Amino acid sequence: MDGFFGQERWRAPRERAGRLLDGPWSRSALAALAGALPALAFPAPSLWWLAPVALVPWMLLVRGAPTARRAGWDGWCGGLGFMLAVHHWLLPSLHVFTVVIAGLLGLLWVPWGVLVRRLLGGRPGGARALAALLVLPSAWLMVELVRSWQALGGPWGLLGSSQWQVPPALRLASLGGVWLVSLCVVAVNTAVALLWCARDARTPAVAGLVGVVALTSGAWVWAPRAQSSGEARVAVVQPGVISGADARFARAEQLTGTLAGQGVDLVVWGESSVGHDLTGRPDLADRIAALSRRVGADVLVNVDARGSADAGGTEAGIRKSSVLVGPDGPTGERYDKMRLVPFGEYVPARSLLGWATSVGKAAGEDRVRGTRQVVMEVRGGLRIGPLVCFESAFPDMGRRLTRSGAGLLVAQSATSSFQESWAPPQHASLAALRAAESGRPVVHATLTGVSAVYGPDGARAGPWLGTDAGAAQVYDVPLATGTTPYARFGDWPVVAALLVLGGHGAGAAARRVSRRSAPRPPGPPARTVHGSPARPAR
Repeated sequence: MDGFFGQERWRAPRERAGRLLDGPWSRSALAALAGALPALAFPAPSLWWLAPVALVPWMLLVRGAPTARRAGWDGWCGGLGFMLAVHHWLLPSLHVFTVVIAGLLGLLWVPWGVLVRRLLGGRPGGARALAALLVLPSAWLMVELVRSWQALGGPWGLLGSSQWQVPPALRLASLGGVWLVSLCVVAVNTAVALLWCARDARTPAVAGLVGVVALTSGAWVWAPRAQSSGEARVAVVQPGVISGADARFARAEQLTGTLAGQGVDLVVWGESSVGHDLTGRPDLADRIAALSRRVGADVLVNVDARGSADAGGTEAGIRKSSVLVGPDGPTGERYDKMRLVPFGEYVPARSLLGWATSVGKAAGEDRVRGTRQVVMEVRGGLRIGPLVCFESAFPDMGRRLTRSGAGLLVAQSATSSFQESWAPPQHASLAALRAAESGRPVVHATLTGVSAVYGPDGARAGPWLGTDAGAAQVYDVPLATGTTPYARFGDWPVVAALLVLGGHGAGAAARRVSRRSAPRPPGPPARTVHGSPARPAR
């Protein structure tokens, strides 16, 4: 019986697992699989409850690495797996280049892997466990910060954004943005890993869990909430999957006409809803203006077309522009997309990476980049801040529009190329974080779904329009005033993480210098042989 219930029963499985981890290729594959696990917390699976423990298998694997170099390699393999899993829907467009990009971005997790082994390896009790609870989430946040640079792909798949439908997490986002949510999620993973590692680490681990709960509870109770200031009736026009710019325009025109008499304040079309420059096609501008008169509201369209240079310094070329059209035609309010999708709308370092156009659907011509964000005023006094597609992933852009006076954020998007993938629901979920961060409602309008609207607290303000829908949906959007702590103070969790990492690095350097300068203990006295000192035995 002792052999069945005791250690003997589990010795063989442990030995087999140990032999599996000893193989470099099998270990690398396991690290990649462990790194991919957190992707299940994002839409479409939306297993949000998995995120607080999804990193634990990866961390435990890296913890047991025999050397720091192997830990760094395990970090890279896991990062590669994570990036591929979160962006797998790009494979039909970029093909092998998706793997190349994931491999390059996976390098960002190499230092994180080394830190995991250093702080969790062996028996991580006492001060080392406390350090792990602070340093490892901060190091993860630095990875997210660096890869959020627009040229590296932007902040798609930040771990905190997987909690978009969890009200306490949205309250944390109002306090410190998606960055604070990511910090808390990784801190919980670290605490769970510590509980698994060693008995000496249980007290710090439990303290870490209690700290995250206390922070979340405090944010829920005391963080300022947006103050209600009425409602706006906003209509989202989603034509559905239709080939050809003219046919798509006609379908959007037809759907918009059905809104007459419904008392809407604004009509929003999705990204690339107009495939011709309105200055060169005044007939299209007149048709939209007629719709505005019929419906009794301004229409925000998105022009994806080649435009000519103008006296204001606008460069000639293809632009994606949010254009506000009223009953008398375009109002003059226009926003040109600033942050373009790498490879989708431009090729970074085209002279070196232009070959990507031959292996996938990379942009054959770079789009013209906008230079500033714009807040537009529609009839009735509502001030809106437009974002175009990819830009809804960037926390700073929504924050900047809010500080500039926008009462409603409007994201125009199109994910038609990835219709049957996880991309549409992932993209729609990002607007919930932007709403919670800014304390302003967000309208996410697309051509082919998923379209969605969120209130100023990040909660849904109506039904999603899925990828199988073609409709004009009216939403009663709650408006709000006031300023969230994140809108006021910005990315303070990033600064805090930098201070933690700087303090840890300075402490490690000081300990290294102290060890080198410490006097060595005296060796054994030399023995004398025939009057001469003998060499100490080695």
